[in-house]
Amino acid sequence: MKVGFIGTGSMGSLLIDAFLSSGALDACDVLASNRSSTRLIQLQKDHPGITICGSNRDTATGSDIVFLCVKPLEFKTLTDEIAPCLNSEQIVVSITSPVQLYHLESVLPSKIAKVIPSITHSVKSGTSLCIFGSRINKKDRLLLLRLLSFISVPAEILESHTRIASDFSSCGPAFISYFIERWIAAAVEATGIEEALVSRLAGEMLLGTGKLLTEADFTPQELQERVAVRGGITAEALNHLRSSLEGVFERLITTTHDKYDEDVDRLNSLFGRDGIVQGPLDR
Repeated sequence: MKVGFIGTGSMGSLLIDAFLSSGALDACDVLASNRSSTRLIQLQKDHPGITICGSNRDTATGSDIVFLCVKPLEFKTLTDEIAPCLNSEQIVVSITSPVQLYHLESVLPSKIAKVIPSITHSVKSGTSLCIFGSRINKKDRLLLLRLLSFISVPAEILESHTRIASDFSSCGPAFISYFIERWIAAAVEATGIEEALVSRLAGEMLLGTGKLLTEADFTPQELQERVAVRGGITAEALNHLRSSLEGVFERLITTTHDKYDEDVDRLNSLFGRDGIVQGPLDR
């Protein structure tokens, strides 16, 4: 099975690295193309044996599965370029959340899926969000799920939940790391503790907390109740967080959904689709 990657930027190259290092694919199975020859040269140095294609059309023609790893507003130009090279037996996978299944199914003859990856896949962890188009059959679905299971925990979701699910699986590492960054900086300034030490403590704490939520079946609320003894230090600090963060997460969701809806609207215009995109409260 040949797997192609059109676009080898941060996420495209991450997926290639993860699939190869996990054993999901061999280098000889991978085809890649990108606007930047520098990135392709580096990719071939990192993974001898992969096929560097001279054009996106070559990647599309030679692949059984084609991952499209480009920015949202580049999709229309890309699909116009590769559509004549594709057939109905190939699987095209978009990794870009605002690009809708109907955008791609309207212009490509292939089977269409959408997979939203995460930076956590670089350590064979995290969730990959999977949305399957109308042409994907059971065999195709199992093929994609098995491939993704080498680098993640695949989760099938509704396309209407793409944005909110991505907030956790894909954007979440940035949000959580920002919180940790500010917390560490405050700790260093207040106490003089070594930054490297407290950073390691924070990382191990996050790893353990994730296991408690996924393997020990704790809910977030149950975890708080187990740690925060009534009248204790943790309980006092939690009360401070609750009052200080009032409304923050609601505004976070509104911000990500507004940007998502704006991108979908622009894609609808590019692909000639009419209609108003629903806001986050209408989904």
